[in-house]
Amino acid sequence: MAAAGGPDLLFGLRNNFYLGAYQAAINNSEIPNLSHDEIVERDSLVYRSYIALGSYQLVINEIDSSAATPLQAVKLLALYLSGPENKEAAISSLNEWLGDPAIGNNPILRLIAGIIFTHEQDYNEALKHTNAGGTMELHALNVQIFLKMHRSDYAEKQLRVMQGIDEDHTLTQLANAWLNLSVGGSKIQEAYLIFQDFSEKSQVTSLILNGKAVCCMHKGEFDEAETLLLEALNKDAKDPETLANLIVCSLHLGKASTRYLSQLKLSHPDHVLVKRASTGEESFDRAVQTVA
Repeated sequence: MAAAGGPDLLFGLRNNFYLGAYQAAINNSEIPNLSHDEIVERDSLVYRSYIALGSYQLVINEIDSSAATPLQAVKLLALYLSGPENKEAAISSLNEWLGDPAIGNNPILRLIAGIIFTHEQDYNEALKHTNAGGTMELHALNVQIFLKMHRSDYAEKQLRVMQGIDEDHTLTQLANAWLNLSVGGSKIQEAYLIFQDFSEKSQVTSLILNGKAVCCMHKGEFDEAETLLLEALNKDAKDPETLANLIVCSLHLGKASTRYLSQLKLSHPDHVLVKRASTGEESFDRAVQTVA
């Protein structure tokens, strides 16, 4: 965070990261006059941007054992995401560090714990480490976790906390849009306007385009959603949410979705939609065998 009364030198970098402009975050990370703590935060955001772009090995190679705790935590996330063979080791190290009184309460370590346990769909374990909050990112992750648990009432309480801290914060606005999408009905248009506002003020990213597209799908505007998603695909051909949303959109438009599903299987075999499709295929095969 910025020193009291001083300019927030990392504001632009944080915003790029929050809105999914990962390459812009990396490209614009050479910021002069940073304090030691700001350098650690800057490096954490840059490495997390590389992780978001799938460059796990770069992060694993560049962060050595002498790096600060937040960077070690980010390296663990890269290790966890780098392949199924590394997940167990990453979770084991994570649990060890969380149990260490000297570093266990570090906000970035708790955030990474929340992200990893959310990936594991162990939401209660994730909340153990994130629920106390302390940073806007932790509050925003809490909102996501509660929405995944279908507890929009708890998500709304977290959003109120964020609004009390900074109503105009990018993460507060994003959390508001996520909650509106979850609630549905008349709130969908409010969510759309938040994403539209971001697209007018910021670099248009896959994250923003997907947000607008999901709002359009909720409103039954599948042609408009498809246009937005194809624009997102041009920006990042491997983005899992873009591919997943295109599969859903194509099905509603009566178009073939097999190519998008194949791409998703190749680039993100653990994605929930891939798992559902595999389960569906297995059930279908079993049903065919019973009547064959």
